[in-house]
Amino acid sequence: MRMVDVISKKRDGQVLSKEEIQFFVTGYTNEQIPDYQASALAMAIFFQGMTAQETADLTLAMVDSGEKIDLSEIAGIKVDKHSTGGVGDTTTLVLAPLVAALGIPVAKMSGRGLGHTGGTIDKLESIAGFHVEVSKEEFITLVNQNQLSVVAQSGNLTPADKKMYALRDVTGTVNSIPMIASSIMSKKIAAGADAIVLDVKVGAGAFMKTKEEAKQLAETMVTIGSKVGRKTVAVLSDMSQPLGNAIGNALEVKEAIDTLKGQGPKDLTELVLTLGSQMVVLSNKADTVEKARVMLQQAIQSGAAIEKFKTFLDNQGGDSSVVDDPTKLPQAAFKIEIPALQNGFVSEIVAHDLGTVAMMLGAGRATKNDVIDLGVGLVLNKKVGDPVAKGESLITVYSNEEKVDAIIHKLYSCFTISEQQNHPTLIHELLLK
Repeated sequence: MRMVDVISKKRDGQVLSKEEIQFFVTGYTNEQIPDYQASALAMAIFFQGMTAQETADLTLAMVDSGEKIDLSEIAGIKVDKHSTGGVGDTTTLVLAPLVAALGIPVAKMSGRGLGHTGGTIDKLESIAGFHVEVSKEEFITLVNQNQLSVVAQSGNLTPADKKMYALRDVTGTVNSIPMIASSIMSKKIAAGADAIVLDVKVGAGAFMKTKEEAKQLAETMVTIGSKVGRKTVAVLSDMSQPLGNAIGNALEVKEAIDTLKGQGPKDLTELVLTLGSQMVVLSNKADTVEKARVMLQQAIQSGAAIEKFKTFLDNQGGDSSVVDDPTKLPQAAFKIEIPALQNGFVSEIVAHDLGTVAMMLGAGRATKNDVIDLGVGLVLNKKVGDPVAKGESLITVYSNEEKVDAIIHKLYSCFTISEQQNHPTLIHELLLK
């Protein structure tokens, strides 16, 4: 088999066989196929697309390129959740202990974040002493004993995806539905999940800007899950404005704690209950999402969810006293209020630009070697649809620098205040397979 023939076949819009896809993935991972040929195939896929079967075959070939996590020693159905990313996305920190409080095993591997703020692992490291690196044996024991562990992703999961993503990033081929879908699903499948709930973001602050694009990505991933024997559900959720109020690592941990106590922002709480209900049904703990939702609400109201979070922190070396005293989390030196300049209703918040401001403050990474400032960030005091009076605080800046004039100027450009009141839709659609 020759790589040039595989490239030519896809260039001409033909369907690649499972063997041809496996030949490419194995050869590229082992550095037997050069970057220029991989780039050519990526561009051919970008323009010609892939069938559902090709995409599933690509996904499984990437799964087979590295380590696969065997979670069979963990009792029960293991349900994983994945978000396609956004600004202020704190769902994992709330969902994991909440679902685990119902006796459902949550064995989650998460990554560090590039961009606006850190990933789930960075956020958890805001808690003094918390260990993100544990052995596989300890990981399995923690989940069996406490139904919950969140650890840093193994370095050898889906090496083919890591190489392909780096290549796509510099060859203008990132925005390809089959390659995005196979990238996401390969990691979830390699991580050992029995079932997967996908939170596919749509809007100005998301990778997928339109509902049509987001739905196409969601449908592709749900189809992959079905073809490889994983029960998969996708929820299309809004990211035209940040989710919740907090943007920043320690600030998001505090918001997660508030939400687990039943005192969190309405949109974050609603999304968590929506995603969590699907996880509960997939785990066979409830036969309808309505019953599952009631179970989750009871876990919050009874205090079981926040107690599970405390136990989770204790078990991985974290200081669980932050739950009752969030001032023990990293704190910024300066707290600066940004007042509204006119009366009206908040009609738009540019999520992506707010994320950029958070990164400018030090809450995120521009490159993988950047060091995150865990205490800095932003907290929204007004969301889209909220009334606001001139002089009221729109947003609070948490900074370790006193002079933030450039940031204040940029923040004002992120908000639109008008005479018309509108309310965005949080949950756009649900896709099942």
